[in-house]
Amino acid sequence: MSRSFTPQGSVFGSNHDRSAPERSAHQPAPPRVLEQLAASAGITFNGDQPWDIQVHDPELYRRILRQGSLGFGEAYMDGLWDAERVDETMTRVIRISVAERLPGLAAIRHSLAYLDDVVRNRQTRRRAFQVGERHYDIGNDIYRAMLDPTMSYSCGYWRDARTLEEAQQAKLDLICRKIELAPGERLLDIGCGWGGLAEYAARNYGVEVFGITISKEQLELARERCKGLPVEIQLMDYRELSGRFDKIVSVGMFEHVGVKNYGAYFGAAVKVLADQGLMLLHTIGSRGSYRGTDPWVDKYIFPNGAIPSVRQLGAALEPGLVLEDWHCFGPDYDRTLQAWWANFDAAWPSLRGDKYDDRFYRMWKYYLHLFMGYFRSRRGQLWQLVLSKPTRGAVYRSVR
Repeated sequence: MSRSFTPQGSVFGSNHDRSAPERSAHQPAPPRVLEQLAASAGITFNGDQPWDIQVHDPELYRRILRQGSLGFGEAYMDGLWDAERVDETMTRVIRISVAERLPGLAAIRHSLAYLDDVVRNRQTRRRAFQVGERHYDIGNDIYRAMLDPTMSYSCGYWRDARTLEEAQQAKLDLICRKIELAPGERLLDIGCGWGGLAEYAARNYGVEVFGITISKEQLELARERCKGLPVEIQLMDYRELSGRFDKIVSVGMFEHVGVKNYGAYFGAAVKVLADQGLMLLHTIGSRGSYRGTDPWVDKYIFPNGAIPSVRQLGAALEPGLVLEDWHCFGPDYDRTLQAWWANFDAAWPSLRGDKYDDRFYRMWKYYLHLFMGYFRSRRGQLWQLVLSKPTRGAVYRSVR
């Protein structure tokens, strides 16, 4: 069973985090520029607030000044700093865009990281499977421990939910109702993950499902859980799709497509969507238009990722699709991440070993708390878009 969401206490702390060294009593003061930037975010180095950065090694300052957000994240992984509430630290850092205000070499590295996405297409067909290999294939044991029984690795819908499992079940049902799913229809699930939505739709709505994923580990588990159901799962890039589907869903996959490929992505969907059909896109959204992602996230969590903005999505949709509904519930992702962290932290004693060491634990903790801060700062949003082809004649009426 999934754990209930608890806003205070052990969700943010940890009884297992023993890898950070003790802070020296005689440390040099932080560089003035970093002290001022931290103060503008309401953070003090070695202060007494839960979100203040406790410095265990002054090497932290050099890493920030040389590598920006990448150095800050790696310093956390290496135990050079900590905070009682890392989620609140990251909320304050992200809210004022500290990474974009760093001077010197850090600013240059930050700019070059985003320029790379402008110059290159980092989400080509050849590179499409990298995120599966480096993130989703790390081990199903991690995801079984962290996620709810549906294995949903995307934002839950918490409007009437009290637990993670309830929120994810509510999300799956909301999606099916939004696309007016009916018995006998053929559903395409682009980025089907571990098969949670495919299984739910087949069992509860009587549809045939074709799902695609770029993760071998997801493929194996999705096929296992959907055995005996009218569900087919394939290891496939969206650019290889063919056939015809009454409805299409894409949940938590669009963040791996990249701005340069938005046209190809929606073109592939238009090609296989029935003339009277509906498509639902569930994606993280950005308050601003950027090409790439945070360098630390790109290196350790989601390689080649990119979060779309309203402007970028609008331009990509305009040629071939009609926007029927746009639903935003970003704060629900903060709550989902808190529940994931509580589950992961509780399971850590059984996961820890040769496969997952203390540095992995700190990396995963930083990842989940970083994204809590991303959504809590309102820089990050969560969107569900319902789309149709111009050939659809029926009036769409939202169920939310």
